[in-house]
Amino acid sequence: MSKPETPLLDTVETPDDLRALRPEQLRQIADELRAETISAVSVTGGHLGAGLGVVELTTALHYVFNTPQDILIWDVGHQCYPHKILTGRRNRIRTLRQSGGLSGFTKRAESEYDPFGAAHSSTSISAALGFAMANKLSGAPGKAIAVIGDGAMSAGMAYEAMNNAQGAGNRLIVILNDNDMSIAPPVGGLSAYLSRLVSSRPFLELRDLAKRVARHLPRPLYAAARKSEEYAKGMTMGGTLFEELGFYYVGPIDGHNLDHLIPVLENVRDAAEGPCLIHVVTQKGKGYAPAEAADDKYHGVQTFDVITGAQAKAPPGPPSYQNVFGETLADLADADDRIVAITAAMPTGTGVDKFAARHPTRAFDVGIAEQHAVTFAAGLAAQGMRPFCAIYSTFLQRAYDQVVHDVAIQNLPVRFALDRAGLVGADGSTHAGSFDITYLSTLPNFVVMAPADEAELVYMVATMAAHDTGPIAVRYPRGSGTGVALPQVPTPIKIGKGRIVRHGKKVAILSLGTRLTEALKAADKLDAMGLSTTVADLRFAKPLDEALIRQLLTSHEVAVTIEEGSIGGLGAHILSFASDEGLIDAGLKLRTLRLPDAFQEHDKPETQYAEAGLDADALVETVLKALRVNSVGVQEASGGARA
Repeated sequence: MSKPETPLLDTVETPDDLRALRPEQLRQIADELRAETISAVSVTGGHLGAGLGVVELTTALHYVFNTPQDILIWDVGHQCYPHKILTGRRNRIRTLRQSGGLSGFTKRAESEYDPFGAAHSSTSISAALGFAMANKLSGAPGKAIAVIGDGAMSAGMAYEAMNNAQGAGNRLIVILNDNDMSIAPPVGGLSAYLSRLVSSRPFLELRDLAKRVARHLPRPLYAAARKSEEYAKGMTMGGTLFEELGFYYVGPIDGHNLDHLIPVLENVRDAAEGPCLIHVVTQKGKGYAPAEAADDKYHGVQTFDVITGAQAKAPPGPPSYQNVFGETLADLADADDRIVAITAAMPTGTGVDKFAARHPTRAFDVGIAEQHAVTFAAGLAAQGMRPFCAIYSTFLQRAYDQVVHDVAIQNLPVRFALDRAGLVGADGSTHAGSFDITYLSTLPNFVVMAPADEAELVYMVATMAAHDTGPIAVRYPRGSGTGVALPQVPTPIKIGKGRIVRHGKKVAILSLGTRLTEALKAADKLDAMGLSTTVADLRFAKPLDEALIRQLLTSHEVAVTIEEGSIGGLGAHILSFASDEGLIDAGLKLRTLRLPDAFQEHDKPETQYAEAGLDADALVETVLKALRVNSVGVQEASGGARA
C-alpha cells in the first residue's frame, strides 16, 4: 500500500521555499492554501471571502517578488490569511483573532512580512509610495507592491497617493483587486494576451522609443499622439483614468489563472517603466461553494462546518444595537420626510439597511469615503434636512477635520450614530471605538450621548431627530442589548439630563453608557459590605448634568466615574467641573475609570474590559482603596477616612 503523498504546502515555510518550486507546482500550492484557509477559519471565525479571493494572487506575488525585501502591503488586511500561512505563521493560523493569537489583519510586530499594519481601508498606496521613495532615496533594492480592492478605491486617499506617485518610478506597483466586477468586463484569453503583450519588455522599449520621437514633434502633434495612445488603449482594455494619474495600466487579467498572473507580474517586476497598475479580476469566496453563493454572508463568519458551510449561531437573544438604531430611525422617518441616513460602505453593520428597506430614496451609501459622508451630511443639514450619519466610531476618526470644520464650527445639526463604540473583541485595537467621547466632547456646540441599554438608545435616536440647534452624537457598542423592553413610542429626553437609578448615601458611581450593568453589580457588592451606594446613569458626556453631578459629589464620600472611552472623556470633564467648583478642595474623593492609555490586543470583549479595569470588581476595588477599607468593609488602620 503506497503512502499518501505529503501535501506540497507542508514543504513551504516561507516564500523562499515557495520560490524554489517549479511554476507547474503552484496550482497545487494554491489549492492546498485555499483548503488550509477554509479549515482554519472554520475553527476561529473571521474574514473568509476576501482571503479566498486572493489565494492565487498571494501565491503569485510571493513567487515572483523577493519578499520581504520587496515590500508587499495588503490594503485593509482582512484578506491576509493566505499570506500569513505562506510567511511562517501556518503553525499559528488557528489562533487567528484568539486571545494571544495572530491578528486578523497585517501587523508589523507580528512578522517581517507585514511591513505595514492595516485594518482601515485605502492606505496601501500611500504607504507603499513611502517605502518606494525611501528605497529610492537610500539606494536600497526592493520594490513596493500595494494590493488594493476596488471598494477601497472609493476613498479619495487612494487617488491622492496615485497623483503623487510619479517620483517613485518603477519601484511602485499597484494591484487593483477588482472582486466585484465593478470596473472590468469579463476577462479571457484575449485580455490575458494583451496584458502580457503590453507589459513585456519589447513593447515597453518600443513605447519608450515612440515617446522620445514624439517629443520632437510640434507641441500639438505630440499632445495628440499621447492622447491617441492613451485613449486607444483605454477603449480596448480600460485604465485611461489610471494613465492620466501617471500609471502604466495593465489588465484586466484573471486573478485566479496563475498562467496569466505569473508572466504579467514578472514583466512588471523587470520593467524600466514608471509606476504600474495591474488590474486583476477575482471572485470573493473563490473555491468554496457556500462563500461563492453568498459572499456577503461569508465576508466575516462565525465558526462553521466546512462540509455544509453552516455557521454556528448564537442562541436567540436581545436585538443588536445596530438593528435597534436602524428600525427606530425608520420608524421616525415614517412621519418625518426630512430624515435621511448616510453610511460609508457599512449599511448592514450600522443598521442603515433596515432604514433603506423602508426609505430607499433617503438612504445613501457613499462608499469608503467618511470625509465626504460628513460634509455631505453638513450640506443636507444646511438645507433643512435631518441627516443621520451612521459610521463606526473608529472610522469617523478619518473625517475629524470635517467634523470640526464643516459641522461644529458652523453649528449644523448633523446627527452622528457611532456604532462599535468601546472595545470590540476579536477585531482588536484598529477597530476599537476608544476615542470618540474625547474627540467629540472637546468640540464646542456638540451634544454627546451614550445609552445604558437598547431602550435608552431608542429615546436617544428620537432626541437626535428632534434636535435642530447643533450637532449631536450617540455612541453605542457592538453586539446585543441587555434584553430590556423597547418603548413603543420613541420619545425625546431632555438634553443634558441624567438619572439616578439607585439611591445610596456613602458611595456614588457615575456611569456613562453600557457600563451601567457593571455599576449596578458593584453597588450590590458594596451594599453587602455596608457601603451604601448610589448609581447614576449620566446619559450625556456633553453637556454635563451639572446639577446632578454637584449633588452627587457633595453628598457622598467617594465618587467614581466609569466610561468605555479613553482618557480625556467624561472623567476628565467631571474633574474639570469639580475643580472649577472648588469641590476637590473640600476633600472629595473622586476617582475616574476609563480605558487604559494603551492599545489593547484582541480578545473577548468581557476579557478586554476586565483587563481595562472597567468591570464590577474594578469598581469595588477602586472604592475600597479610596476609603482605605478592606474587602469586608472594615476601615484599615493606616486610613484617615471617615467610617
